[in-house]
Amino acid sequence: MPRTRALDALLKAAREIAEQDAREADAIAYMARLLTQATIPHREPRGQTTYRREAGDLVLEIQGREKYGLPYGSYPRLLLAWMCTEAVKTRSRKLYLGASLSEFMDKLGLVPSGGRWGTIPRLRDQAKRLFFSRWFVDVSREMEAKGWRAWWDLGFQIALSRSTLLWDVKDPDQLALFEEHSYVELTQEFFEAVLHRPVPLDARALRALKQSPLALDLYAWLSYRASYAQKDLAVTWQQLHAQFGADYENVDEFARKVKQAIAKIHLLWPDLRVQYPKGRLVLKATTQVHVPRAIGSNDKGSASRKK
Repeated sequence: MPRTRALDALLKAAREIAEQDAREADAIAYMARLLTQATIPHREPRGQTTYRREAGDLVLEIQGREKYGLPYGSYPRLLLAWMCTEAVKTRSRKLYLGASLSEFMDKLGLVPSGGRWGTIPRLRDQAKRLFFSRWFVDVSREMEAKGWRAWWDLGFQIALSRSTLLWDVKDPDQLALFEEHSYVELTQEFFEAVLHRPVPLDARALRALKQSPLALDLYAWLSYRASYAQKDLAVTWQQLHAQFGADYENVDEFARKVKQAIAKIHLLWPDLRVQYPKGRLVLKATTQVHVPRAIGSNDKGSASRKK
């Protein structure tokens, strides 16, 4: 990979992760298991208000409000990771954003900036798209038998409409007003989905991969699959494309992008073992999980079998 600012950020995060694990660094993040299987578009689906993805026996459909459109890109993924993490840690549906907008955006790995293409208006736009969209998940009976909740066959929203976000482009460091009034309140359905065996991730890896929605998706998915794999997992490029490749019409192009994204992930997760035999991606059972589950925690399940 050519030396770039993004690569420098990856290498810096890789050094930090190698020196101190996520628990020691207080850098554990979580993602709802559902959101590691199928997720939102990578780029804006212009003219569309409905988006559908399939992951084996799981089907995800997202309906966006015509006024706002569908969520897409890295920002809603970072928001989802923050919400899942806060919900697991606080065991509360009402999540407060912090003392200031600057502080909150720092948690997402974003630097506040205004203007038409600034980070603040972009985050505000994606938050509206995310919070006002409606999600529908269908799972097979076999998946239900394996522990996927039957209520995921219902539709739900991520957050309640009474959630309040204050976005002051001119003064992102405002304190009292932001702290008192800025919060997100998760719906009961999404809250329960988050707490049902969430997938632990390293927040430093999420920040380092934030430029690539595909890399964020693959990191979360590989973390989930590695956490319970008893044998090698083989997935065809067509299957993976149906799951994550909505923005790539050509499967070969998608496969090339996946390999590039996994090369970045491997810098952060050296114990990741992935091979590419013809037409497939294979996650090796010898892969050690990036962030093991805590022993005796009630996120949470038991510790990983991998050491």
